[in-house]
Amino acid sequence: MTMGIIPGRFFRDAKLYCINLLLTYDEGCVGGCAYCGLSRGRETGKPWEENSFIRVDWPTIALEEVISRVRSGVCSHVERVCVSMITNGRARKDLITVVDRLYREVNLISALITPTIVNKEWLYELKGAGADMVGIAIDTATPELFEKLRGRGVKGPHRWDKYWRTVREAVEVFGKNRVGVHLIVGLGETEEEMVRAIQQAHNMGAQTHLFSFFPEEKSPMENQPQPPIGKYRRIQLARYLINHCITSAEEIEFDKGGRIRNYGIDEGELNKVIDSGLPFMTSGCPSKTLKNACNRPFANCTPYQAYIGELRNYPFPPNEGDVRTIRKQLYDYSNTSNSPKDMVHLVCEHVVE
Repeated sequence: MTMGIIPGRFFRDAKLYCINLLLTYDEGCVGGCAYCGLSRGRETGKPWEENSFIRVDWPTIALEEVISRVRSGVCSHVERVCVSMITNGRARKDLITVVDRLYREVNLISALITPTIVNKEWLYELKGAGADMVGIAIDTATPELFEKLRGRGVKGPHRWDKYWRTVREAVEVFGKNRVGVHLIVGLGETEEEMVRAIQQAHNMGAQTHLFSFFPEEKSPMENQPQPPIGKYRRIQLARYLINHCITSAEEIEFDKGGRIRNYGIDEGELNKVIDSGLPFMTSGCPSKTLKNACNRPFANCTPYQAYIGELRNYPFPPNEGDVRTIRKQLYDYSNTSNSPKDMVHLVCEHVVE
């Protein structure tokens, strides 16, 4: 839609400021992550390349067409491009090639990398090709969940220690705050466990980017509900406060169930941060003019969920009405959540013009 290939517009006229590209192969990904739309364990009956990834469809487009549309000015508001790998040996060389080609057109290039198939020398090569930032999708908050959902528990190749070692190496290569750790809320962790994972990344010099779990049809976790909105909001606020050095996991207080009860800062300061709405926006790589250029509109919730006030990551600054809704959600400690499968989708994915 952003590049003008499919007609339509985003709900509330949101704009995407980062073109997100995903390398695709006929043989697919060798990873078996239990929650991923591209997992080899997902049996949809479709060819691999026709499966969705993080909820939305990812149609296959030639690199030359992407370059042509960027040159045409049809998406002149775009300020960054992100290229994502899958766990496929061919992706090592291909990612370098794609980043190099795109760098000639867009000066800000991010790469979402797969630690399992790369090393530190390759990171230097990636930087030399033009990437200025990297993302690493650790996803789970604990080594036990990682092993269960990404490693031996699903006969997958990924290992917790290798992922965190690559975070450290990437910070050494790209610099402090030039690495983003992706984390998914709702995979079975407590709020405290997720906060401590956020703190671990922060201590290593990396930013953290939050996603809300969304059940992919026919995946091993298709019947797992999304995390309660209250849990997600509290972790969003904690992430923002930690990444901005306003508090730490050690200062945050948790109840016996591992839920956040106090952020360890002055109430007036906390209210000021909440009122800004900034903690609840999509957290992503910045550009020259935007703190969150990679704002991924509706990547982990439906437009209908957004319509009823459960926009998980705001792709634009929340308005006063949004903040009032967010405040109520922050103090909602119920364990209920709206399952996307049970909702009547009154709002289309995009409006055809």
